[in-house]
Amino acid sequence: MFTVKIHEAAKRAGVAIEFVKSEIDAMDKARSAPSLMILDLNCNSVDALRLIGSLKTDPETKSVPLISYVSHVQGDLKQAAQQAGCDMVLARSAFSANLPQLLKR
Repeated sequence: MFTVKIHEAAKRAGVAIEFVKSEIDAMDKARSAPSLMILDLNCNSVDALRLIGSLKTDPETKSVPLISYVSHVQGDLKQAAQQAGCDMVLARSAFSANLPQLLKR
């Protein structure tokens, strides 16, 4: 559901976007210095906290802005993502509401 929202918001904003489904692919894309990376903390195909840690400790990728989103009831996961180094962690509702602005900056 959020993939479609992100895709449509990027299309309206005129922003190129790519989706990856593995930690290896995410690290490879991060090394190409994208303007922004977005991570669903509930994605089943990656260990989100490990990925955040890897991204933020690798000298090549630590400066890539990383925004993640999570259910508003998962406060512990939100806090863990922030502690792992995620630049911004939003509840899904706030992420959806602010997505156009996030993609434009």
